[in-house]
Amino acid sequence: MNSIKSVPARVLSRRGGHSLEAEREQFDKSQAISISKAINTQEAPVKEKHARRIILGTHHEKGAFTFWSYAIGLPLPSSAILSWKFCHVLHKVLRDGHPNVLQDCQRYRSNIRETGDLWGHLHDRYGQLVSIYTRLLLTKISFHAKHPEFPPSLEVSDEVLEKTAGTDVNNIFQLTVELFDYLDCELKLSESVFRQLNTSMAVSQMSAVQCRLAPLIQVIQDCSHLYHYSVKLMFKLHSCLPADTLQGHRDRFHEQFRSLKNFFKKASDMLYFKRLIQIPRLPESPPNFLRASALAEHVKPVVVIPEEAPEDEEPENLIEISTASTTEPQITSDIFEQTFGPPNGIRDDRDAQIESLKKEVDMLRAEMDKIKLEAQRYITQLKAQVNSLEGEVEEQRKQKQKALVDNEQLRDELERLQRAKQDSDRSQRLCAEAEKKANATEIRYTKLKEKHSELINTHAELLRKNADTAKQLTVTQQSQEEVARVKEQLEFQVEQVKREAEMKLEDQSVQMEQLRQELDARRDELDQAQRSLSHAKQAGAELSAQVEALHAEKEVLRRSVSEKECELLSTRGLVEEKELQLSQEADKATREIRDLQGRLLEKSNQEQSLQQKLLDEQFSILQETVREAEDILRDSVAKLDDPLHVRCTSSPDYLLSRAQAALESTDALENGHAQYMASMADAAGLVGALALFAHLTADTIVNGSATSHLAPTDHADRLTETCRDCGQQSLDYLGKLKDKQTLGCAELGDVRRALRGILQLAQELRPKSLDIKQEELGDMVEKEMASTSEAIEDAVRRIEDVMSQARNESSGVKLEVNERILNSCTDLMKAIRLLVTTSTNLQKEIVESGRGAATTQEFYAKNSRWTEGLISASKAVGWGATQLVESADRVVLHTGKYEELIVCSHEIAASTAQLVAASKVKAEKSSRNLGRLQECSRNVNEMAANVVASTKSGQEQIEEKDTMDFSGMSLIKLKKEEMETQVKVLELEKRLEGERVRLGELRKQHYALAGAYDAAEDGEAKPAPAPRRGILKKPPLAQKPGRGEPERDTGLCLPHGANI
Repeated sequence: MNSIKSVPARVLSRRGGHSLEAEREQFDKSQAISISKAINTQEAPVKEKHARRIILGTHHEKGAFTFWSYAIGLPLPSSAILSWKFCHVLHKVLRDGHPNVLQDCQRYRSNIRETGDLWGHLHDRYGQLVSIYTRLLLTKISFHAKHPEFPPSLEVSDEVLEKTAGTDVNNIFQLTVELFDYLDCELKLSESVFRQLNTSMAVSQMSAVQCRLAPLIQVIQDCSHLYHYSVKLMFKLHSCLPADTLQGHRDRFHEQFRSLKNFFKKASDMLYFKRLIQIPRLPESPPNFLRASALAEHVKPVVVIPEEAPEDEEPENLIEISTASTTEPQITSDIFEQTFGPPNGIRDDRDAQIESLKKEVDMLRAEMDKIKLEAQRYITQLKAQVNSLEGEVEEQRKQKQKALVDNEQLRDELERLQRAKQDSDRSQRLCAEAEKKANATEIRYTKLKEKHSELINTHAELLRKNADTAKQLTVTQQSQEEVARVKEQLEFQVEQVKREAEMKLEDQSVQMEQLRQELDARRDELDQAQRSLSHAKQAGAELSAQVEALHAEKEVLRRSVSEKECELLSTRGLVEEKELQLSQEADKATREIRDLQGRLLEKSNQEQSLQQKLLDEQFSILQETVREAEDILRDSVAKLDDPLHVRCTSSPDYLLSRAQAALESTDALENGHAQYMASMADAAGLVGALALFAHLTADTIVNGSATSHLAPTDHADRLTETCRDCGQQSLDYLGKLKDKQTLGCAELGDVRRALRGILQLAQELRPKSLDIKQEELGDMVEKEMASTSEAIEDAVRRIEDVMSQARNESSGVKLEVNERILNSCTDLMKAIRLLVTTSTNLQKEIVESGRGAATTQEFYAKNSRWTEGLISASKAVGWGATQLVESADRVVLHTGKYEELIVCSHEIAASTAQLVAASKVKAEKSSRNLGRLQECSRNVNEMAANVVASTKSGQEQIEEKDTMDFSGMSLIKLKKEEMETQVKVLELEKRLEGERVRLGELRKQHYALAGAYDAAEDGEAKPAPAPRRGILKKPPLAQKPGRGEPERDTGLCLPHGANI
């Protein structure tokens, strides 16, 4: 009906060419049609041809002005599906549209954010997806606006990536973080979509499911590029920065790798994606960034979109039909008359035909609009019915779960009553009642299960066929309520008939009684009349009339009595007919009840088969868990003999905590085993306990092996053998769980014995604490903090004395250098004093919040290791301040070296970092004193850096640099001087190497004295060798990307008590 047949050739020949305005109007109209067809409230995926037309429109007008002019008019707050499809189309336009689309989208960021915030506050499934999708789109727009080198399609070469990253470590670091954030948004959207699909048990070939899955095609394309760029930048970062600094980056990348691999695997298994996109496969394990050669093994994931067959384009209308068509005939006729002039008063038959066709088109258009409105209302009603059915399904699922729980409870009660049946008659009655309850519950559960399955089938059928939904809903509801309705109707009819019969019988009995009473009364009156007549015969003829009247009345009464008796007989016949009808209906109801009982017996048999199937499934789940636990334990036992594991070390304290946790998990495992043996229909407790036991035991074995690498030889051998024995005993226990015959006799005694052996060895390997009485720890903390404050005050006074002495004894450049150095030292002392004061306040807060009813000394005694760390850190700060003052005094008096000031500054920074770390161990994250302490720590680091900078600049300013003049030297003499210089350089390098080795040994001895090396005194075992790079070269200050604060050197010489 959208075209006109046999249009006259004269009219067609008179049509002229389109002007620019007409072409623009046609373009706007086509874009509006494509947008309305692509973004609508139908729960179906966006058709590719409509999205392609919108994308071609952006290339045609070199921007997205037309798209946004129509998009902002869409009623996005009224429909979550409409908002979801809008986000999908916008994502495709951003990826494949004209480059200027990004600039146009920048202006509408607020509209996108408002849409996401609106649906984020509503509890709607599509609404939650829309909220996540809008955050992804905002992140995408911000990233590409900040980095214009990356197009929205993310397709750039490795050369462009290298050029964009540059050589600045800070830029590479920041770009990597932004790529990680970008990839997190993509993965969060995919996880939310799959989570909703899992809960609704959807099939990927259903239109409602495809509506959710369609945007994931663009997500897969984005994720492949983001993963490749992240790998390249991570390798580049590891070539510029130490591995420890990038530990957080590696952890975040590994988590994203696992999520992305899981996403690609789920998508590859769905039929919907197999014909639309070829998803790449990621490697089994993430790249090893610690090995630079692993970059050559990395393969860029490539996403392939198969070429689609061209879809049939919709035929264009010969005469345009739109919302403004009512005014077009008048305008067309006006233009026709202006161009060719009015007709000669004679209307052609073809003109009449055109007019009639136009009227017919208008009528058809009105009918079409009416049909569309009716269809929309019908679809809305169907959706409301579907939502109500979903709610009903959810309610039935809850009732099913409740019925299962009640059924299990009643079954347990029935078993207990059966065992106690011989005790008393009361137990027998309770058992019978429990059996009745169990049967009633099973019947209820069977009915609920049948209703639940019928509702699920009805729901799936409704989603597949919207056109037949109303009819199928009626059939489904009839099938669901048929048995209950028939039974209720029969019972109601029987009761109603009984009530009616009883009421009628009661009415008739009352009427009969009244009639009998009236008849008796009449008879009494008649007797009285006869007596009065016999007595009144002598009264005469005047009473004869009365006697005749009485006789007449008597006849009337007799006739009424006979009529009433006839009515009574007819009523009795009706009652008998009703009773016969009721007996027939009762027989019919009895037959139906027998039929229902047969169905119920069949359903009970099915329930028994399902129960057996449930037991088999629970046992198979247990076996899968046992196999997984065996793999975990075998892997941990294999690490005992793995040469690559030799470099891994651990502390006895951590091993003690792991072994204690593993030992405690055996209790939960034993309880779960007992519960499973009592009820094999529920293996959840045993499965969870097995997983926890396997992980904790494997962790204990691995940490035991790592602890043995730092232990003496005897202890190391015993610990290794105990760990191996623990793994073997655990595997033996798991082996018994795999067989049903040995499942009941599985015991954990040997496993517990092995874990207690590990605990005992870990206790023996624990470092020895300071030889201080527990009661004196609290007093020592306060004394050390007070002595530290006094030492800092004394240092400030001494620096002021040194400054006054320097002003008296020096002048000129030396006076300027000395004042600058001493001022920086004074600022450092003030910062340290503020840090110590803040640390004291934080410690008081920790003690007050953590001691409870105990005293301060008892709190310090209970946390002795933390207290020892505080004491050690306080001593280090006071000693560092004293050494700094002495070094400054010697530098001013020209008896010391500038390097001493630099080293003292580094030691003070390290000591204050140790004090901050020891203080923040037990502090709450929301504590204000903790924030002040961290701010003071940063201030100390800045002041220490100022001392180093002023010392170096003063040293360069004071030291005289000789100018080297080689003009008067011959070639031979120059060669000789060069060789002598090389000899000196080699001697200095050898000396430097020796000093570095000595420095490393000194640090080892420092750690040994602090308690880190337990067996260094008897020489039986040596600590694991430190990395060679740390001994050969120690940078003065390590720079974190984006900051200039010294952080690495602050933790070089921490004693054993500082638990950082």
